[in-house]
Amino acid sequence: MKNLYIIIIFSLLFATVAIAETSGSQILSDKDLLAMAGNKYASGELPLGDGRYVTDAPRKGYIYLCHTMGNGEGGARRNGEWIHGQTWNIFKKIYVKGQIAWQNAWFKNDTDGQERLLSGNGLPTNHTTGTFPINESDPAFYYDRNPNSITEQKLDDKLPLNPEYSEAPYCMGGEVGVMLTGVPLFNGFDATMRDAAAHEVQDSCSGHPQMQGQYHYHSLSSCIKNTSVKTVIGYALDGFPITGPIVSEDKYLTTENLDECHGITSEIIENGQKKVTYHYVMTQDFPYSVSCFRGKPTRTMPSGMMQRINRQSKEGGRPMHPPYKALSACNGKSEGDACGFISPRGDNISGTCRTPPNSNLACVPTNMR
Repeated sequence: MKNLYIIIIFSLLFATVAIAETSGSQILSDKDLLAMAGNKYASGELPLGDGRYVTDAPRKGYIYLCHTMGNGEGGARRNGEWIHGQTWNIFKKIYVKGQIAWQNAWFKNDTDGQERLLSGNGLPTNHTTGTFPINESDPAFYYDRNPNSITEQKLDDKLPLNPEYSEAPYCMGGEVGVMLTGVPLFNGFDATMRDAAAHEVQDSCSGHPQMQGQYHYHSLSSCIKNTSVKTVIGYALDGFPITGPIVSEDKYLTTENLDECHGITSEIIENGQKKVTYHYVMTQDFPYSVSCFRGKPTRTMPSGMMQRINRQSKEGGRPMHPPYKALSACNGKSEGDACGFISPRGDNISGTCRTPPNSNLACVPTNMR
């Protein structure tokens, strides 16, 4: 009888933990997921996500940005034949040639107390990349003349091990999180706020470098082999897991099956253990991955952005385009003065007035790296 009481107590404790982690989100069973899933995009024809963003409140199928990121530069120079009106076909799109192996790639996914520690050099640990800059002889060059080279980066993220679900989602910047291949995941847009997966020409693993040399994905990499809805393939910047969309053979979840942040609450397998939690689901269709954060993100700027702002302030370079509220927060202030503003979500942001290149004085948050 005593053992029975112990079992009941532990069962109640585990149930409490599950409820705490998934508060506000309906828990979906395997049967629920199977009923929702289908093969809507079997033809490869996908909706185009150009300009599908919001800045005031989250909306399903749109990316909820803290501020617009586009500066009118970069991205592909012309549309490919795989784009037709408001759709594009993933099976007809070409890819950047090359099979470059990165023997020095490394990535660690560790835990310490209540933190998840993700570290690495930003290079893929389990697949090759295309050849960048794109060669003139590569057919991809006609559409996208990506001039950037892939270089090592410093990935060093400390995420909450048990993130808290928020009923009011957080807005996001350009980076979503880090995949377990060691490669950062960016949101679904290119530098001009177009559908990056459709317009930009990536390599056969769905990756390419940006101007600082950071190799990254915008959509689900074809080189991530196990993309079950139960399999953790990465972590968002708020600490919640990212999984694939496959429920069973030829049965996939799509954007219409998910909430406004592109996630659901269901059972996943993490570190070999079953766990019911909120998680984001990568899909075939736009916005492809996290479209707002359900937990408080550790940052919204891409890793290393603060160092680049400091370097560019000294050397001169491309403008970083601070958001309007950051500029307004330093009106009447001087370089180095303390500042603060309220984010689109209502958070109080504190920082220091700095002058990014080719910009006016702006409030740079102290926790942005």
